[in-house]
Amino acid sequence: MGNRGMEELIPLVNRLQDTLSSVGESASLHLPQIAVVGGQSAGKSSVLENFVGRDFLPRGSGIVTRRPLILQLLNGNTEYGEFLHCKGKKFTDFDEIRKEIETETRRLTGSNKAISPIPINLRIYSPNVLNLTLVDLPGITKVPVGDQPADIEYQVRDMIMQYICKENCLILAVTPANTDLANSDALKLAKDVDPQGLRTIGVITKLDLMDAGTDAREILENRLLPLRRGYIGVVNRSQKDIDGKKDIQEALEAEKKFFLSHLAYKHMAQTMGTPYLQRILNQQLTNHIRDTLPAFRSHLQSQLLALNKEAEEYGQFNPDDPTRRTKTLLKLVQRLAVDFEKLIEGSGDRVDTVNLSGGARINRIFHERFPYELVKIESDERKLRREINYAIRNIHGVRTGLFTPDMAFEAIVKKEISRLQGPCTKFIDLVTQELITTVHQCINKLSSFPKLRDETERIVTSEIREHESKCREQVLLLIDIQLAYINTKHEDFIGFTNVQQAYSQSNKKTVPGIAGNQGVAPPSSLIVIRKGWLTISNIGIMKGGAREYWFILSAESLSWFKDDEEKEKKYMLPLDNLKLRDVEKGFMSSKFVFAIFNTELRNVYKDYKCLELACNSQEELDSWKASLLRAGVYPERVAVDGQGNGTPENFTDPQLERQVETIRNLVDSYMSIIYKTIRDLMPKTIMHLMINSVKEFISSELLAQLYALGECSVLMDESPEQQQHRVEVLSKHAALKEALAVIGEISTSTCTTPLPPPVDSSWIQPSSLNPPKHSGRPVIRGHAPPAPRVPHTGHNASPAGFQRLAVQHSRAPTSVPRRHPPAIPKVK
Repeated sequence: MGNRGMEELIPLVNRLQDTLSSVGESASLHLPQIAVVGGQSAGKSSVLENFVGRDFLPRGSGIVTRRPLILQLLNGNTEYGEFLHCKGKKFTDFDEIRKEIETETRRLTGSNKAISPIPINLRIYSPNVLNLTLVDLPGITKVPVGDQPADIEYQVRDMIMQYICKENCLILAVTPANTDLANSDALKLAKDVDPQGLRTIGVITKLDLMDAGTDAREILENRLLPLRRGYIGVVNRSQKDIDGKKDIQEALEAEKKFFLSHLAYKHMAQTMGTPYLQRILNQQLTNHIRDTLPAFRSHLQSQLLALNKEAEEYGQFNPDDPTRRTKTLLKLVQRLAVDFEKLIEGSGDRVDTVNLSGGARINRIFHERFPYELVKIESDERKLRREINYAIRNIHGVRTGLFTPDMAFEAIVKKEISRLQGPCTKFIDLVTQELITTVHQCINKLSSFPKLRDETERIVTSEIREHESKCREQVLLLIDIQLAYINTKHEDFIGFTNVQQAYSQSNKKTVPGIAGNQGVAPPSSLIVIRKGWLTISNIGIMKGGAREYWFILSAESLSWFKDDEEKEKKYMLPLDNLKLRDVEKGFMSSKFVFAIFNTELRNVYKDYKCLELACNSQEELDSWKASLLRAGVYPERVAVDGQGNGTPENFTDPQLERQVETIRNLVDSYMSIIYKTIRDLMPKTIMHLMINSVKEFISSELLAQLYALGECSVLMDESPEQQQHRVEVLSKHAALKEALAVIGEISTSTCTTPLPPPVDSSWIQPSSLNPPKHSGRPVIRGHAPPAPRVPHTGHNASPAGFQRLAVQHSRAPTSVPRRHPPAIPKVK
């Protein structure tokens, strides 16, 4: 088998056709084949019946062929037919074959002349045929008839294009001679997908029905609308002959006499007729298979590689074997644990470059969202000072206090610490939601087993909620611990002695209340904190409208450039006295917007009081806010004003005013310590009590809880969709392996028959200096129009085929054809 000659290529491709029929239409369309294309009543069916020598195709008016018919002709000693959907049944009566085609067509399309792209596979063995594979397609129609769909024209066109657009498909364009060739639907479709005419073979039918005094000589000599592979004329039986049951062998004899006796065709009678067409198709299909088989092998191998892993998994699962079910359950839970850990901890394999994974999103919550939520705690400076004032007065009572009471400091600090419960609780909620989303992403891979997926989701979600509750209790306990004891001996606490000195040395931008209150150290002014694209969205249309710029944020300024090359700077905005606030998203806008404004009511940019900057996503917005926070630009009503005292209470007692200022600065210093502690402990607490615990539960306890349900066999029941998908994958995998095995039996290195030379197209490019070279024996071909005389180095052609052409070569060239054909590549 490994040294098989090329003459057996077509039978082997027929085996591929049968093998891949279980794969689906998409794969079988890549097989080398010949598609028969033509209008209604163009004579397609008659040509195919002439090949077989029998009447076996449905006939009638309108669309008769309503499903593609894959016709495999195989030379054999006996004559019978086989359908792929009736395996093992031989049809020796060809009338029965016609009835079976009609029955199978109606089974899918009904009786309303509708069409279906699902093919019918018919194999015919006969001593009268050459090995050939053709696809008979529905005739091209224009107007729906009866109860046909209104878009029947487009349905037929789409079905035809599915076949002929493949490079592996030769196109047999059938056109009746009694119509204008320029209006041929078949040639037009072929021209759309094969503009060079490399894959198209023209067949001209009904030559005997042309008007008196007219002929198709110019067409058959390939001079009117030239094709690389030329045209072949045939004469089929008329409707009267068919109704009169005229024998096809008699019709073939009549066809031969017609060409020999017709004045316009007798010089080319040897290259016309159904027998010659069948030989040419056999020869050209064989060569085409040889040329396209390597690419087809690569196509099958790529499909097989894509299915290997999935098919291996399905092959190990036997729904009727309890042991296999248990083993599959164990593997699925183990894979779930590995996938969850990779999404949380990060992994270098199969990196998602489109979306952030669970671990990356949680990291963003840790280091961007949570610090920003702390900053967003509204601290009304006027209200805070009033509270300090009242606390001092209430502690002194009727007496006039000489010293600043530390009890007022402790009362205010405890109140500020209690306010941390809101951001901390929101922090836990955000992480919990990301954990549940990540678990769902992993559990969705269990969709093949709906009950297993549902139970796993219920168990893991319950576990997350349980750990969330424990984590929430622990976080509230941390806040209670901070409330239990105010440590004024902390090494970072400014203390009463240094409070006045620290306050006097503060500046407008980085007063201790700001830098310390949020636990954010001011970065160096030389450090670039962030770069990225932002859109300035509040510029009017008259001034250019919204524009996107490249922004650079440093510790001292916010600059923007025309593009990311950073050559053309548009503006540099100092960060002094700047704050930011959220801007509500517009109804029709897809952008996420925040605004920057000046606390002293100065213009921020040109004549604009604020600068509205837009991002493409919420993640990008949160990241920019966190970066501005690092640069010292805080949300509205968080940072104190330039003097650090907002709109102060009207004091009449200078001593009381001094005491309020002292406690205010002590509160800022101590809360700086609290913020730093909370920012450090919160991610650690959540990581320990939630994330690591859930990860450990999935890897070590989930399987035990699934077993504890006592329904392991029920858990592993497949959904009907999954059962069908598994069967399809395994069938497709087996078919692809068998197809590659079939191709492996073919050796393209040995040829027992010489390859036919390509159609002579040198006349199409008169400027070409390289004549086509002939390999092997000369083969009789259709005449091409005259061409300039050029040297010829090939073998001498036989007089029967080229006498007329040789005489024409000795004369001057004739006029140029009416339509220039497309450029043809040189043939080696």
